[in-house]
Amino acid sequence: MSAPAPDPRRTASPFDEAVFGGSGHGQTSPPRPRPADGPSLSGVGSRPDADEATPRRGRPARRGPGRDLRAAILVGLGLGALLLIVLFLIPVVFPAFIALALVLAVLELTRALAAGGLRVPVMPVLVGVIGMVVSTTVFHLDGLVIATAVAVCVMILWRVTESLGTVALRDVAAGVFTIAWVPFLGSFSLLLFDRADGAVLVLLAILVPVANDVGGYAAGVLFGSHPMAPSISPKKSWEGFVGSLVLGTAAAVGFLSLAVSAPWWAGLVIGPVLVLVSTCGDLAESLLKRDLGIKDMGTLLPGHGGVLDRIDSILLAAPATFILLEVLV
Repeated sequence: MSAPAPDPRRTASPFDEAVFGGSGHGQTSPPRPRPADGPSLSGVGSRPDADEATPRRGRPARRGPGRDLRAAILVGLGLGALLLIVLFLIPVVFPAFIALALVLAVLELTRALAAGGLRVPVMPVLVGVIGMVVSTTVFHLDGLVIATAVAVCVMILWRVTESLGTVALRDVAAGVFTIAWVPFLGSFSLLLFDRADGAVLVLLAILVPVANDVGGYAAGVLFGSHPMAPSISPKKSWEGFVGSLVLGTAAAVGFLSLAVSAPWWAGLVIGPVLVLVSTCGDLAESLLKRDLGIKDMGTLLPGHGGVLDRIDSILLAAPATFILLEVLV
């Protein structure tokens, strides 16, 4: 007996497309062609971001604005004002402010990973985020390390009690990645806040990545013609990176000299390092989004995307700032 013919009226649902990669449970559609230079982290396929199509071969094209610039500026100014109010007027709520940002970022990341077939146990990870923030606030670096280890162990136990095998191993690896990337790195902002002039140092760890974004955006739009990493983020250019380096270093030198009373030469070290790690943070998230086939991690912040899209560079800048200050100042 021959198999029944597929129903031509059946159309692919988002679930079928995400899980089965075809037009239905028993049907498959021809695979979508992947970019020749598109790397893949999970093997589930990838496509370039919607606003970052790979430029055509030949004469390099300059980068366009891409996003809603007006919305991005207004949202950025609003976030900056909120941060200043929290840091200098009601600093007692700063840990709660960080906890909220990390919880939202973790929710965005777990949803994005779920679209790629990785099921991170959300509940133990969120409880771990709160525990890591509280432990860091109370017990500082030792508390962060212990709370991170506990969060990882609880997450692993939670997942393996549901099922075992290769799928569970992949989910556990995704959960460890989530904990290490977002709440662990983000909690270093609390360690900065605990130092003398902590509010100013937190501002430094945020100001240089912002200067990195602004300088890179301006230089990229005006002069960008040589892609920096075309297979990951085609709109990033070497001209934009130079703009990031100049503005980020200038911001670090000026801020350290005027607000922290640190030697001016410390800014010549801290600035370029923070620009480098901020750029690496941007590229790492772009690579992940490209692999998962999404444009942004979320839509909460118009002109920016999600919370994780906004803090991706800060997550690496905070621990880098903490370590550099321990060594240089």
